[in-house]
Amino acid sequence: MSKRFWIILIAIVVGLGVVYKLSSKSNGGASNSSLAGSNHVEGKGSTGITLLEYGDYECPYCAQYYPIVSQVQQKYNDQIFVQFKNLPLTQIHQNAFAAARAAEAAGQMGKFWEMHNMLYESNISYLNNEKQASWVTAQNPVPYFDAFAKQIGLDQAKFDSYYTSSTVNDLINGDINTFAKTGAEEATPTFFLNGKQIKPEATVDSFSSIIQAAIDKQAKK
Repeated sequence: MSKRFWIILIAIVVGLGVVYKLSSKSNGGASNSSLAGSNHVEGKGSTGITLLEYGDYECPYCAQYYPIVSQVQQKYNDQIFVQFKNLPLTQIHQNAFAAARAAEAAGQMGKFWEMHNMLYESNISYLNNEKQASWVTAQNPVPYFDAFAKQIGLDQAKFDSYYTSSTVNDLINGDINTFAKTGAEEATPTFFLNGKQIKPEATVDSFSSIIQAAIDKQAKK
């Protein structure tokens, strides 16, 4: 065979290789945009109704709603599901994504709600006394999260491993992608009741009136 034949053959093989690499990168990007996200749910949900919150652990408004949502969850524990998904507003909250990582890392070890609660309670404590040191304003919040992990009985090495994992990163980005599909304004906290956005005030009564109406409507079906 001629030298020219081999040159052409090599060029074809190289060209196919470049196309394959570009195709692989494209598929990888598409996969990331369709991440499923987290699935943290409390309650027995006998009515099939779900109260979903998209929250940011650094958000002061989320901290304000946190004890209210906790009371609502306790009040309607048998009747509804209460679900939480991550929506870290990284443009205005420097440690929001890091805090979401801490919660999801704990979640990988069966302690999501314990870390979730600790993050919000520490945020409330900070808001009540802005002079205290806190993960909220720390340049490096990880030591705070490590201390929280220890307090809730997690193995430090495993927690740190999950904290930096792509699994945790994908869960958070999946939640963000899921929120984007709702078409709602990006703000926290944002609540949905069975897929429909609701805007309750930060009171148990306000939540209760909306939830009870949904329960009563469901009972008539």
